[in-house]
Amino acid sequence: MSALVLALLSPTAAAQSRPSQQATGDADTSSPSPSFHAPSSVAPALPSPPAAAPPSAPSPPPQPAQAPPSDAYNSGLSPFPGDAEVPLAFMPPGTAVSPVPSDEIFPPQTIPLRFNHRKHVQELKQPCKSCHAAAFTSRTVTDRLLPAGTQCDSCHDVDHRDLNHVEAGTDANGQCSYCHLGENAGAGGKVAHVVIPHANLRFPHDKHLARNIQCGQCHGQVGELELATRDQLPRMAGCFTCHNMSGAAQGEAKGECTVCHLTQPDGRLVQSFSTGDLLPPRWLHNAAHTADWIERHKIVAGANSELCASCHSPQYCADCHDGRVRPRKVHPNDWLSMHPQAARQDNPRCVSCHQQQTFCADCHRRTGVARDVASGNRPVGRRFHPPPAEWTLAPRGAKHHAWEAERNLNACVSCHTERDCVTCHATKGLSGGQGVNPHPLGFEHKCRAAFTKNPRPCLVCHQSNDSFLRNCR
Repeated sequence: MSALVLALLSPTAAAQSRPSQQATGDADTSSPSPSFHAPSSVAPALPSPPAAAPPSAPSPPPQPAQAPPSDAYNSGLSPFPGDAEVPLAFMPPGTAVSPVPSDEIFPPQTIPLRFNHRKHVQELKQPCKSCHAAAFTSRTVTDRLLPAGTQCDSCHDVDHRDLNHVEAGTDANGQCSYCHLGENAGAGGKVAHVVIPHANLRFPHDKHLARNIQCGQCHGQVGELELATRDQLPRMAGCFTCHNMSGAAQGEAKGECTVCHLTQPDGRLVQSFSTGDLLPPRWLHNAAHTADWIERHKIVAGANSELCASCHSPQYCADCHDGRVRPRKVHPNDWLSMHPQAARQDNPRCVSCHQQQTFCADCHRRTGVARDVASGNRPVGRRFHPPPAEWTLAPRGAKHHAWEAERNLNACVSCHTERDCVTCHATKGLSGGQGVNPHPLGFEHKCRAAFTKNPRPCLVCHQSNDSFLRNCR
C-alpha cells in the first residue's frame, strides 16, 4: 500500500525507481529508458504535502535491479554466439600446433563477466587502448591490465568509485547483473570476483608495442569475438615467428629459453608449478616427454644437448647413464632373462649406459657365463656357445663365431677380453697365437689407414717387426 501511495504522490520518482524493461540485447539496453510523466489531470488533484514521507520502517540496504529476463543478455557469454567454434584465423598465432595455452605458463582463470568485444570495437569504435591503456606501459606480468570499474562508468549508468559501495543507476546497462554473472549478482553489493593469476613468464608489453607488434599478433582477432577467454592468450609457437629467426632478421628477439621463461639461481628453467610441470611440446625438436620418450630422448639429446641442459643438470643424466643404478623404468622386471637376445641384436645398445668389461663381464663371471670364470661357478653340462665344430672350427658355417663378431663385437666383449681372441688370432709365436687371420679379404690393401689411425689394435696380435705390417706402415 505504501508503494501505491508513493506512486500517487510522485509518479515521476516511481518511474525512475524501475529499471528499463524488456532488455533483450546490448543495443537496446545501452540507451536510457524513456521518462514517465504523470497525466496533467492527476497532478493538481493530488499535490504533494511538505511532509509526505511514508511512515514506514527504515529502508533495507539497496538491492540491485530486478534480475534480467531468462531470454535477455544473450551476447557476450561466449566467443561466438551460441558458443560456436571460433575460426582458426581469429585465434592467436600458433594455435594450429598448440590448440590451448599452457596451464603451467598461464594458470586457469575465472572471469564471471559478460562482455562483447566485437560490439565495443566494431560498433562503438573503441580501440584496445581505450580499456587496456596500462598494457602500453607494462613491463612485467604482474601489472594489472584489465580496466578499472570506473572506466565503464563513462558509458554505463553505474558508479564504481567506491568498490565497497557500488551504486547502480536506473538504466538496465547500469545494473550489476548486466555484466556480472552468477546467482543473485549484485545482491548486497557483492559480485563474483575476477581471478586472473599472473603468468609464469617474463613479458614486457611496452617493448613489443614499441616495435609495432600489435595486440592481434599475440592475442588473435579479439575484435571479431564477443567474449575474450583464456584461449586468446599467446602460444609459444606463435612467439617463434619472431624469436626463432636467424641472422640479422632476428634483431633483438633472441631465441634462448631464458629470455621469456623463469629461471632458477643456477640458470636452469623453473619447471615445477602449482598447475603441473613445464615440459616441451612435440613440435619443439620432437622433444615432447610422452610415453615413448625413454626411447626417443637419445636422438633429441644427441642432436641438441643444449636444449636438454635448459632444464636438466649433468647429474640428472648421469644418474641413469653411469650404469651404477638401474632405473626401473628403463628395463622391464624380467630383463635378466630377456637381455641376451637384446644384447645380440644390439638394441638397445648396452654400451650407451654400461661398461662391458666391468658391468657386463662382472655379472657374467658371477653367473658362470664368462670364459674365465672359476670352474666351480660354471653350470654343469651347459654351454653358452654352440659346440666347437659349429662355433670355432673351420669351415665357417652359419653359426660360426666369426659372423657374430663381425655383426656385433660388443656382445663378445661383454664376456671376453683381448687375450681370449689373441689365443687364436695372434701371429704364431706371439702370446701362443695360432696365426688365424681374422681380417676380411682384401684387408692388406687398406690396412695402412687403420694402422695410421690407431696402431694399438694391430700390435695386440703382431710384433712391431712383423713382416705382415710392412705394407701397413
